[in-house]
Amino acid sequence: MSDRLDIVGADLTVTLPGGTDVRFAHLDYAASAPAVRAAADAVRDLLPYYGSVHRGAGLRSQRSTFEYERARDIVAEFVGARPDDSVIFTRNTTDSLNLLARALPAGTTTIVFDGEHHANLLPWPSPVRLPAPHSADAAVEAARAALSSVRGPALLAVTGASNVTGEIWPVRRLADVAHAHGARVLVDAAQLAPHVPVDLDELGADYLALSGHKLYAPFGAGVLAGRGDWLDAADPYLRGGGASASVGDATGDVVWQTGPARHEGGTPNLIGAISLAAVCEALLQADRAAILEHEQSLLAGIDGALTLFGGSQPRVGIVSFAVPDAPGVADRLARDYGIGVRAGLFCAHPLVRRLGGAGTCDTGGLLRASFGLGSTHDDVDRFVKALDDLGVRP
Repeated sequence: MSDRLDIVGADLTVTLPGGTDVRFAHLDYAASAPAVRAAADAVRDLLPYYGSVHRGAGLRSQRSTFEYERARDIVAEFVGARPDDSVIFTRNTTDSLNLLARALPAGTTTIVFDGEHHANLLPWPSPVRLPAPHSADAAVEAARAALSSVRGPALLAVTGASNVTGEIWPVRRLADVAHAHGARVLVDAAQLAPHVPVDLDELGADYLALSGHKLYAPFGAGVLAGRGDWLDAADPYLRGGGASASVGDATGDVVWQTGPARHEGGTPNLIGAISLAAVCEALLQADRAAILEHEQSLLAGIDGALTLFGGSQPRVGIVSFAVPDAPGVADRLARDYGIGVRAGLFCAHPLVRRLGGAGTCDTGGLLRASFGLGSTHDDVDRFVKALDDLGVRP
């Protein structure tokens, strides 16, 4: 694997209560992935040239503008954007989905499953919420039934991979059903893109959203990519400089930009964009099959030792399980073993409630371990052994 995908801080150590120093085992990639060398190097290399984007004639502005638009091109390639698609830089997936929610034509029916992350559950106006499906087939049939009664514009908003169970959902099958009913499809790829290649056409998606901080580029950038017609017809997401093509003397005498600029008002996050693009470029050049194979071998080490939530669907490197006092267990893992995991509801309350039982939200939620680039078999072994030492065996 290219050293451009080496984790910054891979050798980070933590001192345990007995005074022993151990390498910190970061098993919380699903919350925020650590930076890789490509992202850090891209920022370092650009900082001497940092200037205003689209707003100046000098060297720094010209270089910054070039790098910003080059970043857009790289991200477009990474997600398989089509010639007429818009690729808009946002803050994160939540921001991207709120942008699209505001761009929906009046009267659009949005269909979502209760198993979604809140980023894909809460922004939509008056959504049709379906129960979290127990299987891929159930998801497809539920979507088909819901869409059959919809009249007018519709959007099916679905996750690519669950942030709770890691399950990869049958996006292409869902998209085919949606398109057969004249609906469009939005894929929340926040947890999918860091683990497997994503492509708008292969997924059958009209729109795709992802976050840099989950894709090894933690500099505050995300992306919404997809069909430009609804986006160009919508009011600008951020009204201000850059979004406006011309402003007259009278109130309301404004001509708005079309394309990505329409929704990127203000000075853009150049650092976030170029760091995200650098990671996308490194992943495009990497052997993704080998990366996935390693990740699946790590999953096998956990799956054989612990009882996990989730069905028979393939999954990315995310596992969750119920343990008594999950927050307390997470604290002990961090303090006594140098292992970082997540405990709680993972911004997916309905799904966690269904998986763990009605009282799960009142008792601290579930325990989640997640991994990616830089994760090792030693990390997994230490985690499983620590749970044994603590007398906790999901």
